[in-house]
Amino acid sequence: MASAPLLLEQFIYKKRNFVYAFVRHRLFTLCKQSLIRVQSAEGIKRIEISPKSNLKQLYDSVQNVLKVDGFGLFLERNFATELHASGSQLVGSALKHGDMVYLKQIAGTSSRRTSTTAIDNMSFNSAKLSTDRLTNSLRPSIDVIEDEVDQQLFKSSGTIKRERDSKLCHHNANGRCVHCSPLEPYDENYLKEHNIKHLSFHSYIRKQTSGMDHGKYFVFDDINCRIKPGCREHPPWPKGICSKCQPSAITLNRQTYRHVDNVMFENTKIVERFLNYWRTTGHQRMGWLYGTYEQHTDVPLGIRARVAAIYEPPQESSRDSINICPDENADEVDAVAKALGLKKIGWIFTDLITEDASAGTVKQIRGIETHFLTAQECITAGELQNRHPNPCKYATNGTFGSKFVTICVTGDQTKQVHMEGYAVSAQCMALVRDNCLIPTKDAPELGYVRESTDKQYVPDVFYKVCNIYVHYII
Repeated sequence: MASAPLLLEQFIYKKRNFVYAFVRHRLFTLCKQSLIRVQSAEGIKRIEISPKSNLKQLYDSVQNVLKVDGFGLFLERNFATELHASGSQLVGSALKHGDMVYLKQIAGTSSRRTSTTAIDNMSFNSAKLSTDRLTNSLRPSIDVIEDEVDQQLFKSSGTIKRERDSKLCHHNANGRCVHCSPLEPYDENYLKEHNIKHLSFHSYIRKQTSGMDHGKYFVFDDINCRIKPGCREHPPWPKGICSKCQPSAITLNRQTYRHVDNVMFENTKIVERFLNYWRTTGHQRMGWLYGTYEQHTDVPLGIRARVAAIYEPPQESSRDSINICPDENADEVDAVAKALGLKKIGWIFTDLITEDASAGTVKQIRGIETHFLTAQECITAGELQNRHPNPCKYATNGTFGSKFVTICVTGDQTKQVHMEGYAVSAQCMALVRDNCLIPTKDAPELGYVRESTDKQYVPDVFYKVCNIYVHYII
């Protein structure tokens, strides 16, 4: 029987033999495989593939390892020379062990790989992208019933189709490449070329959910301007406040998207009947807009408000003011509108002063030098939008923003009657809802933020001033 030290020595010897055999096997395996480095926006990944494999198999390996769809592989960092997903060209003929390729995702593609080679069945890809977005993104308010137009736009691919470029496209008529493949609805160059200043609401959502996780954790959080109730760490306001219950300060920013992109009246007689009151009395007038929402094709994934009728509620008006009175028939009007397939989608008011009655001209009161909407009108618009919230499954509480529009009838630069449509931002809606804004008396273009009192705490509200020379926060 062998001694214990001898057994230990034999065990170590066998373990070494096992390690040496494993290393020899690994080196032998690596001699048959090429290591290709793939650089993407997520970093650098290493792909092991046989030099005798074709480039199509390389694309499949990259897709499986990086979990990406719709991409091309390029030899240079500036994406000049592309490796086509060819089934005949071998990896060893184009790449050698240790080479790096650069991955670029191509806009307008979905679940199938895209390069300058032909892409068939694009409609199938768009439908699969919408299905993947429905199944992979977990919304906090999945049971929310959105408006019909929102449901239609959510199912739509939303991509901007481009025609084949005769100079840059070298494929057949059924193919697609980076020069003619569809663009995403939030493409910045396209929006600038067509003078579209704001993203549509669904384009903004599509942009936020276009990442690797398809916006799994993307939600709209409502802005809170009030102290959170129920804090037991201190006496209630005004005797105490802490960082847990204190609302955050608000910095006013320009909203990059809008819920409604266009307002259209079905016929001119609707507006003419509404303006007859001002033409007869010289007093201002206000009315509720009833209509529907539909897709607006001029803006990617846009929404249009189609006005079918104007209902003028009881009101007292003068040359400079409008006072809306209680309406006993409001419920009946809404019921009739619902039976006709209509709903209240906005409000309209006049701000017209005659300049020359014989010529039919009016004064230009509003503009870039004065104001577009007064503070009182913005507060009123915010109040009405809060009464008509927009159902949204991406919101934590089931609603976010509003499609309720504001139409102002006033004089333009040519001294003619002109209509402009507006909507206030989600920040303004929150400030109005929590009673933080009041209009000023002498300057209609300026609003005033309430100061905190013993009964109400008002958070700080900042705004930015930006010009060519300086950018600072006040």
